Amino acid sequence: MSAPDLPSHRPPHLTVVRGEPSEEEIAVLTAVLGARAAAARAAAEEPEPERPVSGWRDRSRGMRAPLRPGPGAWRLSTR
Repeated sequence: MSAPDLPSHRPPHLTVVRGEPSEEEIAVLTAVLGARAAAARAAAEEPEPERPVSGWRDRSRGMRAPLRPGPGAWRLSTR
């Protein structure tokens, strides 16, 4: 194992700027930040849901409905 691989040679990810947190408080903060990072990675890996086609771009709207002959059919011809 070389010297740069040792954990003591890496800069800390968290730094206490003010106050004196206990070891438990630092452990809780580390756990919460780790869980949020894992959730963000999982969300990034999920495929985006397919967006529905807009009604304005839907070409099937231009298709005419089938004609239905019979009494009162002339009223349905305007739909």
